[in-house]
Amino acid sequence: MLFSILEHILTHISFSIGVIVITIHLITLLDDEIVELYDSSKKGMMVTFFCITGLLLTRWIYFGHVPLSDLYESLIFLSWSLSIIHLIPYFKKQKKPFNLNAITAPSVIFTQGFVTSGLLTEMSQSVILVPALQSHWLMMHVSMMILAYAALLCGSLLSLALLVIIFRKFIRKSNNLLNDPFSFDKMQFVGERKNILQNNFFLYSRNYYQFQLIQQLDLWSYRIISLGFILLTIGILSGAVWANETWGSYWNWDPKETWAFITWTIFAIYLHTRTNKNFESVNSAIVASIGFLIIWICYFGVNLLGIGLHSYGSFT
Repeated sequence: MLFSILEHILTHISFSIGVIVITIHLITLLDDEIVELYDSSKKGMMVTFFCITGLLLTRWIYFGHVPLSDLYESLIFLSWSLSIIHLIPYFKKQKKPFNLNAITAPSVIFTQGFVTSGLLTEMSQSVILVPALQSHWLMMHVSMMILAYAALLCGSLLSLALLVIIFRKFIRKSNNLLNDPFSFDKMQFVGERKNILQNNFFLYSRNYYQFQLIQQLDLWSYRIISLGFILLTIGILSGAVWANETWGSYWNWDPKETWAFITWTIFAIYLHTRTNKNFESVNSAIVASIGFLIIWICYFGVNLLGIGLHSYGSFT
């Protein structure tokens, strides 16, 4: 009874504070000079992080095993992983670090919202682990995979944001060329050089800001996806060793294993295109965007089937 109450409190507090953090972030987008709100957003995500940490520790102590045995617990761990990624830029010694709020905060709320939605109520009541999960590899394999999913999801979302900015910039240029490319009406501005200089300065400033933003998005996407790719590789290798101990084979082409391999391949292609100078950042961003869908199929979509050797992580 006490455990259920504590779990309920921690789950809903983390979700509620996350919603407040997103609201604060939307306000700071309108007025970037409000330092107090920026600090409140940081503190709010820290509180959310500690609530999710407390929730994981509570389940670990109460049930006597690492809380990574089913979809419900893995979603909580995914929220915890995303909140860690959210807090990483704050530890860099910069006056104002690169802001990942627009990516990480909604991701945390999405996963925590699903946890609190009631769809996984029966699954939240943990039972005795199946023999396959009664292994020290449970913590190693599943934690690496969930951390990898969190990093790859954040990196892919940054690449999606990069594509949106580049696409909007392309549309704006196309509209400018179609509207009035060689109009004689521009002669009226000959005597208004001051206004022309001001407009050009504004245009160059905006283009410079967009260029800097694109560079930052591309850099952080590359960093986070690189980290996620390393974790995914470790997770797949540890899973292969665990599979050999449990099922007598390193690889069984189980649906989960197959889609994990597809995910690994997609992001290997991303890293190749990103590090190859013959490709532009747009090409790698497109690959990462495809990887975003592949991750959700691997992590969530396969669980809907409820088949294969990994069926204990499904809805059924």
